Amino acid sequence: MTSLRMTAKGRRTAAALGAVSAGLLVLAACDKPTPIATVTVGSDSVNTEAACYKGGDTISEAEIKKCLAKDAEKSLTVGMDDKVRFGVDPEIADNGWTLFINGQQAEQEPYKKTYRTIPGNAFFSAGQSADGSQGAPLKNAQVSIVETDGSKLKGIWHFKLKKGE
Repeated sequence: MTSLRMTAKGRRTAAALGAVSAGLLVLAACDKPTPIATVTVGSDSVNTEAACYKGGDTISEAEIKKCLAKDAEKSLTVGMDDKVRFGVDPEIADNGWTLFINGQQAEQEPYKKTYRTIPGNAFFSAGQSADGSQGAPLKNAQVSIVETDGSKLKGIWHFKLKKGE
């Protein structure tokens, strides 16, 4: 009668192959994280992954409306004289990005750099109401960073700015 015997080296090799195979299975089950967007005011900073993102593909019109209506999970307090700094991953900047304030597009042309600064008072000015009169100044603003190639939206990141003293 013969028996199969494995040498110590063979057992270690088999164990290593098993560990590598298990590791690859675990990695295959993970979703790739979305690019990160960051907002900084003074020494306070928050970052987030996208609220809506399809790996660089276009987001449908129906999804855009739903996504822009989502509330931001991250917030910062902003004084009127503060500088608000926005930063995005290079892959967002490659396509271009623009800001939406409270769900409304705030600029026409996509920005193509990874970093920019905007004065805090730009986010809290009074809006115009439906009857054409000037509304009350805002106490909070939801700012969305929107990745776009100019005509199609590819990702949306939300932040809430709270008006400080």
